Amino acid sequence: MSFWLIDRPLLLASKSASRRNLLQGAGIPIEVRAADIDERSIETAAGAADPAKVAALLAREKALAISIRHPDRIVLGADQTLALGSRRFSKPVDRAAARDQLKVLRGQTHTLHSAVAIMRAGQAVFEHCARADLTMRAFSDMFLERYLDAAGDAVTASVGAYQVEGLGVQLFERIAGDHSTILGLPLLPVLDALRRVGALTG
Repeated sequence: MSFWLIDRPLLLASKSASRRNLLQGAGIPIEVRAADIDERSIETAAGAADPAKVAALLAREKALAISIRHPDRIVLGADQTLALGSRRFSKPVDRAAARDQLKVLRGQTHTLHSAVAIMRAGQAVFEHCARADLTMRAFSDMFLERYLDAAGDAVTASVGAYQVEGLGVQLFERIAGDHSTILGLPLLPVLDALRRVGALTG
């Protein structure tokens, strides 16, 4: 028996494997339609805006780009930002950038803002942003190089240069926040929203 009440799957405007796995694990049928937006330009235009607002803007733009092309479908866009105080980070472009970023973050507590937007026919039916606070260990340079060796290209796949569901958990001493928020999608609010729009059984 399916919990999904609509005859066509949810459109996920994100290439994130973590988001896809979270939704599928919760019994949501999805189709991936990665949004072709210039995230860096949007971040640059946002300037010194609050990281939560930037995450919300990116999630909204992703959902809107796909919703306009598929007005008859329910579309979910999501994005995540990382901030250390007032400094906002983007995905590292290579190993060297990941090393530099992790050196800045080690021994510190940073914040992840995970935003989601659900749209239908180009109109937002739900928007939400959740946060989690993560404290990295004061690991050694030797450990950092071992981590970079072991993680490989995965360090460029996320905004923090880590995946806490994998090797990245080795970097931390304390994590405060919902696990799905850390993975990039505040799942419980999303499920509630899908129930309210009639897409999920109550």
